[in-house]
Amino acid sequence: MEKIAQLYFEYKGFYAEKIEQLAGAGSNRCYYRCYDKQGETLIAVKGTSIEENESFIYLSSHFNALHLPIPEVLAVSNDRLYYLQTDLGSVSLFDALKEGRKNGGKYNESEVTLLEDTIKQLPLIQIKGAENLDWSRCYPQPEFDKENVMFDLNYFKYCFLKLTNVDFNEIKLQHDFYYLTDCLTQFSGNYFMYRDFQARNVMLTEGTKPCFIDFQGGRKGPFYYDLASFLWQASAQYSDDLRAHLIEIYYQELRKWVEIGSLEKFRSDLNLFVLFRTLQVLGAYGFRGYIEEKSYFVKSIPFAINNLKALLQNEDLLKPYSYLKEILEKLVSLPQFDSNSIANTTAPQCNVTASQEVSNNKKLKVLVYSFSYHRGIPKDLSGNGGGYVFDCRAVHNPGRYAQYKKLTGRDIEVIQFLEDDGEITEFLTHVYGLVDMHVSRYIERGFTNLMFSFGCTGGQHRSVYSAQHIAEYINEKFGCAVQLIHREQHIEEYYDAK
Repeated sequence: MEKIAQLYFEYKGFYAEKIEQLAGAGSNRCYYRCYDKQGETLIAVKGTSIEENESFIYLSSHFNALHLPIPEVLAVSNDRLYYLQTDLGSVSLFDALKEGRKNGGKYNESEVTLLEDTIKQLPLIQIKGAENLDWSRCYPQPEFDKENVMFDLNYFKYCFLKLTNVDFNEIKLQHDFYYLTDCLTQFSGNYFMYRDFQARNVMLTEGTKPCFIDFQGGRKGPFYYDLASFLWQASAQYSDDLRAHLIEIYYQELRKWVEIGSLEKFRSDLNLFVLFRTLQVLGAYGFRGYIEEKSYFVKSIPFAINNLKALLQNEDLLKPYSYLKEILEKLVSLPQFDSNSIANTTAPQCNVTASQEVSNNKKLKVLVYSFSYHRGIPKDLSGNGGGYVFDCRAVHNPGRYAQYKKLTGRDIEVIQFLEDDGEITEFLTHVYGLVDMHVSRYIERGFTNLMFSFGCTGGQHRSVYSAQHIAEYINEKFGCAVQLIHREQHIEEYYDAK
């Protein structure tokens, strides 16, 4: 965080009062909220790719010049890996639609209004946003083309389809992929394809005004793609009637910008992109869920499968791709996809632990302690013997320095010290390996209790930092309930099972 703190200082002329890391999503980018003494905030972004950052910075500047509702980049670090942007708040459209999702896709009037207001803005970004845009500045490529489509179709094939063990003729499937690619890429035009247009990337300012983030993967491409991405977002469960309503609203708004055929023809062309987007999403869920073992993505698979089942009812859509249709019908009829129950979604026979993780993760409860060796190792009241105990005293101790004596491993200054020093990172690298192996095995075997304890001299800095990170890591990766106790700090937190 030291570089973020320094960039903030260079921009504002004083250091941030507080910097807090925000919850991550699907990407490797890290987001932080920076506060000043008056409580005003900025968002700091740490990227892993200079090229991706440069694309966002350029697009933000271009869109702001056109007065589009997106964040403004305020400052960029010399190495181009960090930047500051305006804070659009903490409420996304996805958050605002929570109750509708809970009700199985039954959205109330105010939620529908939010969706209508959002969908009306999409043509503005796609058409006006494309005016005088330098496509060469887009990342990772300037245009939606055949290479782009084939990559995503093969992503589906290798990261999802093959993991389900559906038997298929790869040559025949590839032939249909080539034809589908030709059909998708015949739609061209000078339009900005947002690429990741979804409810999580729409922030609501002043409660109801949609603003848009995470457009750094955008490129020149057909406008159908973003509409398909938004309305067929797997977990949203929009009803057919609501989708039809929002499609018509988008269509009428689009007609203000471009000449377009009938609504019936528009819907027919859109369905082709819905098919493509659904396959692409399943590929992503397979990679993130089955391969990277992130339970949230595994739990999202049934919704995407339901979308696929509905598409298979459209005889005209799949008619040109007869072998692909045959394989997809086999896919949606697999036993693990018979039920709509998220908890039962697994990938049997896959050489990963995701299936066991999803079916059993609510049974395992993990207890994580930080403690001082002067007061002894925490007792395990579950009767399992205490699990792992890690000694953090070999790591460089911030407590040796006066400025850190009254702080803990949860404070930004101590976190920066430990991470800049690097010894704690090396130490935890080995811990993560043991955690992965042990938690996975306990889940697979149906055990109910596991304990990790981290000790240092005073139970204040190194052990607190380590316990905090391991607790959050276990909850995020495996989805099981975690109780975190910083014994010497009298702090107790509980992370619910996901």
